[in-house]
Amino acid sequence: MAKMHELDWLFAIGVVFFLLSVWGIGANDVANSYATSVSSKSLTLVQAGVLATCTEFIGAMALGQGVTGTIRSGVFSITPFKNSPGVLILANVVAEVGSATWLTVCTRFGFPVSTTQSIVGALVGVGIASDISVNWGWKKSSVSQIAASWAIAPMIAAGFGAVIFGSIQMLVHSRKDPLKWAIRVLPVYYALTAGILALFIVISGGHGIPTLKQMGAGEAIGIILGVFAGMLVIAALFFLPYYHAKLVKEDTRLRIWHIPMGPLLWRPNYTLYLPGKADHEVVPDYYSSELKNKEFDEESDPIGHEKTTIKGEAHGPLAADSQAGAAPTVQNAKVRDHNKDLAAVDKLPWAHPRRIWATVKLVFTYGITRDVIAHQSRGLDDVHRRAVVYENKVEHLWTTAQVCTAMLMSIAHGANDISNAIGPFTTEYETWSSGVTSAKTDTPIWIKAVGGIGLGVGFWTFGYHIMRNLGNRITKHSPTRGYSMELAAAITVLLATQLNLPVSTTQCITGAIIGVAVMNRDLKSINWKQLGKIFLGWVLTVPSAGLISGIIMGMALNVPHWGPRP
Repeated sequence: MAKMHELDWLFAIGVVFFLLSVWGIGANDVANSYATSVSSKSLTLVQAGVLATCTEFIGAMALGQGVTGTIRSGVFSITPFKNSPGVLILANVVAEVGSATWLTVCTRFGFPVSTTQSIVGALVGVGIASDISVNWGWKKSSVSQIAASWAIAPMIAAGFGAVIFGSIQMLVHSRKDPLKWAIRVLPVYYALTAGILALFIVISGGHGIPTLKQMGAGEAIGIILGVFAGMLVIAALFFLPYYHAKLVKEDTRLRIWHIPMGPLLWRPNYTLYLPGKADHEVVPDYYSSELKNKEFDEESDPIGHEKTTIKGEAHGPLAADSQAGAAPTVQNAKVRDHNKDLAAVDKLPWAHPRRIWATVKLVFTYGITRDVIAHQSRGLDDVHRRAVVYENKVEHLWTTAQVCTAMLMSIAHGANDISNAIGPFTTEYETWSSGVTSAKTDTPIWIKAVGGIGLGVGFWTFGYHIMRNLGNRITKHSPTRGYSMELAAAITVLLATQLNLPVSTTQCITGAIIGVAVMNRDLKSINWKQLGKIFLGWVLTVPSAGLISGIIMGMALNVPHWGPRP
């Protein structure tokens, strides 16, 4: 039973902004995991939404404990609040308010900012307004260590990205017969991805999983090598025959559900169960231009700002999407259908089942039916054309691996960035329910569950704004590039999680994108204006979130009935 019922109203406000904060993190940050997969056409936005909902929840529930303590008590000590538990609740509620407000505004305008910087900036603002000493010095979990990780993490991710993609270039793309070599080395990359996931699960532990100290180094190494070898065998037995039949034999009837046939697909005359329709294309063209409606009147700079008037463009709901970078194309067919559905039932009574169904369908699918790939910028199209073009069949081999790395990145994000919301809220809840100021409490399972679900909902409903700006608007993406970017960012985030450093996944994926793009050996293959916008958002985040929280906290502390200050 709660002890501080006199502050039920404050806790209720904290619940609201906790949910808004989790939603904002999902909308702004989950795109870091799946933007490259969608922009490289390995996943549709709908598929990414479904996967994000699952993987973010898994990461938050299984691996999300470590960095929560850093957010809860690392920025400033809660010792001064020992005799003022109510003010401690207020401080964390205000921090959630500042962080959630800034995230919502940035997401609306398409700025992929660091949610970690947002909450840390908000906590710093609260600390300064409360006249509490902020942990600036170089020590564990201090602001300086957290800030240093923001600068170091992108560079590490860029290095990992360049090395991973460079290995694919050397082992596959630069060969005389790249498809043959790609089929040979693909199981190794599958096994590498699985081994890295196993490594960090073993190191990080989780609910029901023994810690590294409990199992010992020998057992841990055995598990990791076992997972690596197991995936190597699975890839060789099942994925290689499937891709050989699809890409070498060019059997377009094959679908993903035929992978379990494995060695049977090596036979000259195999029989498929539930065969798909024979397509004209063996694989998509991953290097086709995303520039739509090439005849248009340009009203802005050639790169980044797509504020254009498209000749023959329809007016209405589609106009906003076109200005945001999504021209009326085949990819927008679902959006058009929703609008037509609403128009068709507009004259029906508001309680008519058909009108209710059309409205519900639009509300629940709006966020995952946007076109986040197409654009209307000749300058951006020129940037894409500078990327080195590799064989489409080789690129297709990495689609499954890229999806796996996106899921790994998403799990890592759920493990690391969920603390940005549940850290302050855990302090609010534990203090409100116990009436005692304490930093030594575990995060309740239900809080992590709500946080994990909220991340998926945020991405599902509002994440498309960030998907556009972290996708092909920085550089040209393809499956081999996307795989390298996501695996590099995931490794960096998981390393930080092990070190209890709440790094920015936005900065990690941006660093990885730059590292891979540099391997084009042409700096003009990177949209530096878009990167400048992203960097501007990073610079403004800490002072903006801190200013919002600091002002609110300063005003709240001067209300007479709060009692003694800590």
